[in-house]
Amino acid sequence: MIPLFKNLLVESNCIRPNYKGEMIPVSMGIVFLPMIIINGIILAFFTVDFISLSCLFIFIFGMMAMFFAGIIDDTIGNRDVSGLKGHFKSLFKGTLTTGGFKALFGGFVGLIISVSISKDIIDIVVNTLVIALSTNLMNLFDLRPGRAIKVYLVIMITIFFTLSGYIQILPLLILPNVLAYFNFDLKAKAMMGDTGSNVLGISIGILMVLGYTLKVRIVWLVFLVLIHLLTEKFSLTKIIEKNKVLNFIDRLGR
Repeated sequence: MIPLFKNLLVESNCIRPNYKGEMIPVSMGIVFLPMIIINGIILAFFTVDFISLSCLFIFIFGMMAMFFAGIIDDTIGNRDVSGLKGHFKSLFKGTLTTGGFKALFGGFVGLIISVSISKDIIDIVVNTLVIALSTNLMNLFDLRPGRAIKVYLVIMITIFFTLSGYIQILPLLILPNVLAYFNFDLKAKAMMGDTGSNVLGISIGILMVLGYTLKVRIVWLVFLVLIHLLTEKFSLTKIIEKNKVLNFIDRLGR
């Protein structure tokens, strides 16, 4: 499917310069969606209890919703405004950017998922923030080839081995697809764009709220808040470049 969608994006002129100025397809995260649905069909067929099916559909719903918001940002987004602070500042001035829409939409998607799995106000607030900030997490790293996916694989593989029960199966809806696409991103042959990074981010957030205790979720939320504050003030790329270990990992495979 990857070559088919790559040709589709090129022929539709859905291309953008990468960090080197080379014109490559953007929104290649579109390749994740068909396989998520196909994998979901297979898993749904073998799932018998309602609670497990609910978790499956919540997971798929979240990813499809942010896929929609991401592809809007990739195709008609204004690059003059960046960062959550910049998008909300524009919104308060009466200008809605695609990034601002994506942030608000992601918050409401997180809220509806949170309300559907918990009626406790603390859980609802924590879960909403975890989902919303996790969704944006991959955007923070998706500035160099392969970087966001490397971070995603570390987080998702850790989640996979620390979860239990039915929730542990859910990462398999998307993880193999990301691995199949990884080399295209790593070699700068395509950009997954917000279409992909939003999907990856929300998949982490939903699994966190479905599978972990409140203490673990609060720790994760603190990490998310800190890294968002850090990236608002400092360049993540410069931080990585100044650290030999992080820079080595970042460049590995390019």
